[in-house]
Parts: sequence; C-alpha cells; structure tokens
Amino acid sequence: MALVERGGSVRSFHVERATKASVRDVLVRNADRKSTLMTDESNFYLITGKEFADHATVKHTGGEYVRYEADRIVHTDTIENVFSVFKRGMVGVYQHCGEAHLHRYLAEFDFRYNRRTKLGFTDQMRVDAIMDGIEGKRLTYRSAH
Repeated sequence: MALVERGGSVRSFHVERATKASVRDVLVRNADRKSTLMTDESNFYLITGKEFADHATVKHTGGEYVRYEADRIVHTDTIENVFSVFKRGMVGVYQHCGEAHLHRYLAEFDFRYNRRTKLGFTDQMRVDAIMDGIEGKRLTYRSAH
C-alpha cells in the first residue's frame, strides 16, 4: 500500500493482508485528516474516506480514470505511476524479492521518488542524503551477536 501527495512525496507500506482495518490504519496514521483523499471505488475506502476533509473517487470498473470538476481533477494516476515504476523495477532489476525484504525495496523506491529531479534534487543532494542515512550505523545483513 502506498500514499502519495500530488507533486510531493510517497510513503509505501508492506501490509501483510489488505483489509478495511489495515488500510484505515495506514491512512489515519500517515495522512492529514484535513486533506482530500482520492481513490478508486474500492470499498476499502468508503468509511475511512469520511474521516477526511473530502473523499473523491474514480470508478475504474465503469471506465472512468479521470474526472474534471470545476476546481480539481480527480484521478489516481499519480499513485498508479508509483506502482508502475516499482513493479517494473522488481521485474526488470531485482527479480527475486522475498516478502521478508519487501519493506527494504519499498523504502529504496520511496527514497528515489522523494528525491527526484522534478523536486529540485541533484545527484549530490541524493548522495548527501544517503550518507546522512548511514552515518554512525553498522551496515550488516544480520544483527551482530
């Protein structure tokens, strides 16, 4: 599951089993309730959507992928793009990813998306962010005994 702010950052989560409760938990812990939630028509969002300032949906099963309203454009293309890049990376680059490590792959893709050139990040800024993240940490696959 992932949340994305249009023109901003993404947060991805490994949810063992998607249920209304698990989806709600991720949403209310990570999204401002003053925000507008834009989703597809899945019933996972029906009740939780009422907890936000606004909830707009597109009906993919009815062939609706974007809806133009007076003051906004309703779509889920932004998050679908995030998933598309992630899936392509998993198939084309990493190929073998066990569920135990999925959160690590999600974190890497979040890092890259959140520091993309469109947001004004340079290669040097990305390197600096990586170095800040590892400074003072021992990098091991398994914890030391």
